[in-house]
Amino acid sequence: MSTLDLRPSPIAGTWYEGNPKSLSASIDRYLDQAKPSNLRGQVVAVIAPHAGHRYSGAVAAHAFAALRGQNPELVAVISPFHNYAPYSLITTSHQAYATPLGDVEVDQSALRELQTHLNLPITPLRNDKEHSLEIELPFLQRVFRDGFKLLPIMVRDQEQVTAQHLGEALGKTLADKNAILVASTDLSHFYDQKTAHHLDHEMLKRFESFQPESIFEAEHAGAGFACGHAAVAAVLWAARHLGANVVQVVNYATSGDVTGDMSSVVGYGAAVVLKA
Repeated sequence: MSTLDLRPSPIAGTWYEGNPKSLSASIDRYLDQAKPSNLRGQVVAVIAPHAGHRYSGAVAAHAFAALRGQNPELVAVISPFHNYAPYSLITTSHQAYATPLGDVEVDQSALRELQTHLNLPITPLRNDKEHSLEIELPFLQRVFRDGFKLLPIMVRDQEQVTAQHLGEALGKTLADKNAILVASTDLSHFYDQKTAHHLDHEMLKRFESFQPESIFEAEHAGAGFACGHAAVAAVLWAARHLGANVVQVVNYATSGDVTGDMSSVVGYGAAVVLKA
C-alpha cells in the first residue's frame, strides 16, 4: 500500500478502463495499432488529445508510440484547466497521481525549481477534477515500464504571455534532466465534420510551423481552435529551448470517425516534437 498522499482518480472507470488488466490491454492495443511514422531526430515532446480513450485513444497512441525505447526519469505533462479556479497555473498538492496501473509520483524538486524560474505562482490544489492531465498517464505508464516522476502543470490562463513564461521556465528546468514533455489538447469542438477538418488542419499547420505565437493568432482570429492551445505553445517554447526544431503531425481524427455522428464532432491530433 502506498505511503504517498495520493490524488484519487475522478475518471478511472468512465473516461478509461478502471480494471488494470483491461486498461493495460486496451492501451497496448492502441499502441500496437498506431502506424509508425518516419521520424527523423530525437523526440523532445509529444502533443496528444485528452478525450475519453474510446474517442481519442487511437490518435493519442500515435504520439505515445513515438516514445517507445526512451527511458526518461521525468515527464512534464502540461494541460489546460477546464474548471474555474482564480489561478493562472495550477498543480496538484498531492504527492502522486493514482491510476489503475499504479501511482505516479510528483517530482517535488522539479516543481520547486520550475517555480524559481517563473514570475507567476503555481498554485497547488487538492482533489482537482481535471481530466486532461490524468488521461495521458496510463499511456505513459505502459510506454515507460521502468517508471518515471511527473511534473504536472495545468494552465488556466490562456494568454500568450503566460504560456511563453511557462515554456521558457520549463526549458530552463528540464535542460539538465532526462525528461520528456507532453502537451495535452483537443482541437475544435462541436462543429460538423467538414468544418472541423478545415479548422483543425489550420491549427495543426500552426503546430507544425513551430511558431507558438501563430497558435494564438489562429485562436483569436477563429481560424482554428485547441482547448489546450496555451499548453501546446508552452511546450513548443520549452522544446525550442531544449534544441527541438521540427514538429511533425502523426495522426488526426474526430469523434465522428468513432461514433459515426458527423453533425457535431471534436477534433483530435497527435504530433511529435523533434530535435533533428
